[in-house]
Amino acid sequence: MAGAVRCPICRKTVAFDDPNMPFCSDRCRLLDLGNWAAEKYVIPVAGGQPEDNEFDETENPDPLKGPRQ
Repeated sequence: MAGAVRCPICRKTVAFDDPNMPFCSDRCRLLDLGNWAAEKYVIPVAGGQPEDNEFDETENPDPLKGPRQ
C-alpha cells in the first residue's frame, strides 16, 4: 500500500489520509495517551540526567530565613 505507515501501538497499516493517522483507531490513540500519562515513554535529555530541581529542606528549610547555622 503506497502512502501508508504502521500504527505505533498495534502495527496495523494506516493510510496517510486516515483521520486517525498515525494511529489506526481511537482506541490506539487513547492507549498511546495512557502510555504517556503513565510515563512509559521518556524523552532523553541531552548531556545526561536532568537536574534535580527539588528543594532540599535539610539545606535551607525556609528560603526567607537564609541558610541554616
